[in-house]
Amino acid sequence: MQNTYENFTHTFAGNPLDRGQHLRRDEPTITALAASEAARYLPFNKLKVATLETGALHWCALPHLPEQDTDPVFLGTLDDTPHFAVNLSLAETDNDSNGFTFTDCRVAASTLSVAEAGIVSQARALLDWHKRNPYCAQCAQPTRMGRGGLVRHCDQCARHIFPRTDPVAIMLIQDALDGDSCLLGKAQGRMATSSFYSALAGFVDQGESLEEAVRREVFEEAGIRVGNVTYHSSQPWPFPSSLMIGCQGIALDHDIVIDPTEMADVAWFTRAEVRAGLEGTNPDLRVPGPQAIAHHLIKTWAYL
Repeated sequence: MQNTYENFTHTFAGNPLDRGQHLRRDEPTITALAASEAARYLPFNKLKVATLETGALHWCALPHLPEQDTDPVFLGTLDDTPHFAVNLSLAETDNDSNGFTFTDCRVAASTLSVAEAGIVSQARALLDWHKRNPYCAQCAQPTRMGRGGLVRHCDQCARHIFPRTDPVAIMLIQDALDGDSCLLGKAQGRMATSSFYSALAGFVDQGESLEEAVRREVFEEAGIRVGNVTYHSSQPWPFPSSLMIGCQGIALDHDIVIDPTEMADVAWFTRAEVRAGLEGTNPDLRVPGPQAIAHHLIKTWAYL
């Protein structure tokens, strides 16, 4: 399969901020930046992001923020302006009284610029990680934020805990017999009876290469062996914090053996069927929208 793709930036990528590693080395510097008049804050509430009526992000200065129950997370700088994200933990009834509208990050991304969606990806993932990790996994004592939110420190056992990103292999597999069919599937669950299909995907295991993960996941879900694997592109996916690693592969088998515990269906679709699905004219095949890397993997193959 030819490894070509459009010159684009995936949704939730394209973050323009300088993440300021040199600033993070000095805690007083971060504290001073957070208290400065120049600092701009991006409020979140229950991991929903503050947005304006225009659909853009609602940045505000420190004096305009309600009382916070967590420390702000330093995101970086843009044109020397420090940017922070903060979780407000407001009750739903408090939103209007505080002048904020909070939007699900997936929904917000549909109206945000590439740059702002990239910032949301970083901010949401970090805020969620801090919320999930208040205690040390080694000694169970409380931890505290450090380096502007890039790390958590345990004062009891002197352990440093860093945010993790989970790698996910997502792959578009082409039939080697004629090159005119690709493998798509749908998982068990709420979409099992729909016509919605996507590229196969799964988490990369410990001690496993990306190529091995592609071959293992496709074999587990569809009973198809995969030969050559090539890289396409990647996408940060902050729900909660994954890196979708897009690949293309060539099938060595054609007969599908579905894992029914995980997959509702896996099938071969011709290029004509996939193009119609992308164009919304195939009632038997719906595919992910442009926010998802799966869309671009499928589109790359369909219009080779």
